Amino acid sequence: MTLSELQKKGESVLREAGVENYSNEARWLLESAFGINSSAILLNGSSPADVDKAENFLSMVRERAGGRPLQYILGRWDFYGREFAVGEGVLIPRPETEMLVDCALEYLRGRNNPTVIDLCAGSGCVGLTVAAEIPDSEVYLVEKYDEAFEYLKRNKELLGVNNAVLIKADVLDSGLVLPKADMILSNPPYIRSGEIPSLQAEVLREPLTALDAGEDGLVFYRAIAKLIRKYCSGAAAVECGENQAEDVAAILGNAHSLRDFNSIDRIVVTEGENDAF
Repeated sequence: MTLSELQKKGESVLREAGVENYSNEARWLLESAFGINSSAILLNGSSPADVDKAENFLSMVRERAGGRPLQYILGRWDFYGREFAVGEGVLIPRPETEMLVDCALEYLRGRNNPTVIDLCAGSGCVGLTVAAEIPDSEVYLVEKYDEAFEYLKRNKELLGVNNAVLIKADVLDSGLVLPKADMILSNPPYIRSGEIPSLQAEVLREPLTALDAGEDGLVFYRAIAKLIRKYCSGAAAVECGENQAEDVAAILGNAHSLRDFNSIDRIVVTEGENDAF
């Protein structure tokens, strides 16, 4: 079987399984299985495919058709122009979360040696990106769960950032002690417990601990608000779910929301020392 034939077979399997973006996903899986890029596929499409790599590709396609998230199969995903290792046990980085990094860069621009805290850090996509983008910063990333913390350590190494400090701790722990920070960032769990069963099947493959935020979906924001008041001398920005921004802003106080590319109030920002947003 040639590379082109393999790709078409993968597309067919994914299309029949109801994968919306079946064409691109088949190509990405083929690139990953063979360690090549799209140009190489075009140039060598009529060449016979290595048997072992072909079987690996078809195995990946079957996993995807079975509902396993593409990002977990690939083992990596792009965030803010960098690749992060991801897999079972850690939340998949999403485009709207990049807004948290935008807020940090805008607020911290021109400040010398800022201190930043990333709460519920997960893969570290937010905090580690800030650390990479602002080399003279010191970024503390707080994550509770073992599997996510392993990805956090791995991604720190992958990005080669030396200005990130990893803290294994629970944001809901009232005894949590943190350094004073110029800015606090967080993309915490924010799904109401009662809404969990209605989530898309793929989302339910992600860790429940990164999704479930109690009966009203606001448990973590209350804890984060206390930490902001105690440890933040500047500004804070948090991601929230649809129709949550007003409640989150009320919890944080002196806050307003920013809309994402779908016109959803996605990021809630405290005013901080100045109207930087």
